[in-house]
Amino acid sequence: MGTSRVRLGLAVVLLVAGVALTGCSGMRAPAAQNVSAPVTTNPWELTGQTSAAGPSGPRAGVPDADLTAENGDGGPIDKLALNAISDIAAYWKDQYAKYFPGTFAPVTRFISWDATAPRAQAVQFCRTSTFQEVNAAYCSQDQTIGWDRGTLLPTLVKKFGQMSVVMVLAHEYGHSVQAQAKLNGYFTPTVVREQQADCFAGVFLRAVAEGNSRHFTLNTTDGLNGVLAAVISFRDREPGASRDEHGTAFERVTAVQIGYTDGASGCKAITRTELQQRRGTLPTSFQPGDKERQLPVDQPDLALVAKSLAENYPITPEPSYDYNGVTGNCPTVTATQPVSYCPSTNVIGTDIPTLAERASSGEKGELLSAMVSGDYNAFVVFVSRYMLAVQQARRLGITGADTAGLRAACFSGAYSTKLSRPGSDLQLSATDLDAAISGLLSDGLAAADVDGNVVPSGFVRLEAFRTGVLDGENACLQTYK
Repeated sequence: MGTSRVRLGLAVVLLVAGVALTGCSGMRAPAAQNVSAPVTTNPWELTGQTSAAGPSGPRAGVPDADLTAENGDGGPIDKLALNAISDIAAYWKDQYAKYFPGTFAPVTRFISWDATAPRAQAVQFCRTSTFQEVNAAYCSQDQTIGWDRGTLLPTLVKKFGQMSVVMVLAHEYGHSVQAQAKLNGYFTPTVVREQQADCFAGVFLRAVAEGNSRHFTLNTTDGLNGVLAAVISFRDREPGASRDEHGTAFERVTAVQIGYTDGASGCKAITRTELQQRRGTLPTSFQPGDKERQLPVDQPDLALVAKSLAENYPITPEPSYDYNGVTGNCPTVTATQPVSYCPSTNVIGTDIPTLAERASSGEKGELLSAMVSGDYNAFVVFVSRYMLAVQQARRLGITGADTAGLRAACFSGAYSTKLSRPGSDLQLSATDLDAAISGLLSDGLAAADVDGNVVPSGFVRLEAFRTGVLDGENACLQTYK
């Protein structure tokens, strides 16, 4: 490799065309989490009736909303969509004037269609035929919201749960809110509009989690994890390739989390300038060859990553590396697959074949998938175990999912940003952060403490990594004590 620049690339498979949700635009359930011991604290200080492990989805026994959709079939998908819209409208009717001038006007027209129906049964939505239109959208031309009840919404329910449909429609309703609030001008980029709408979806999800929704509940573990998985599934597969840009998975999850934690004020603050500052030096498009060029997850390239880690986070003594498997004989510590850290011997052990499987774990050919393949899905787990060695060297403690585990994820995020700066021998490509957060949401290994314990909330794990990426190491130390 010499002095040549190596890019940690991500091979991307384009999914079925037409699955974009926006203002005529638009939005696999994560695997069972690797939780060795439950961690309970609610980091968002929710003020209402919330539960980390309670029910998530439609409330039983609540009458359906008194709304109808043109061309609807009255079935369970349409009822789910209309109940969601009813609750979203009620929320903004109550909250709009607190943040925006004027009087809130609810959307009153809704259109449902079946993308699998023959052409003769297609209807017009936003002046376009709905034939084979796998989409959900807000149409600014006539202030309508429409959705495909035949393919898109049923797929969301099957893969991510019913609350993913609520999130999608909260995003679409967010376009109506931003239009009424006059947040944008004619030349505002699509990606800004889309991330504002993602943010407004996060605002409403917080209200649901706090018990302020008539028809729905949302727990802050598997329920919210499924919603975030759906957000990831709507990422741009070709970042920067189109003017109709919506954002990477990392960016869209960030926008939802801004709304969830900061409320509507945070959404107002998402502008072209804010997005440019947030992106910083992070890659936002593929460089030539990025999609094809991947670092193999093998011993030479793990050694290359280890060298980079030592340069960016030097510690004494440096850990040693065993590439023949996880550290098996380590007193008082439960070894973690596929990478482990043994504090007593200061050894990082790696099961290379198992780690390499993560790089190709994405679902190819799926309509929607939250599993993002790519080498950084694997490398970030290796990075996180080095960050446990860093914590031990600094006497920070390496046990505790909500302390050491989240610090490991946060430090890994801070290190990832260093790989996007000019002059780094290893360089991120445009969707490496997406691969990292996909793994963090699905199993959380990069946010595990030395014994493999992770917090059950994917939201918290992603927030820790995001804090490191955007705010750096000092923010990690201040946040995760």
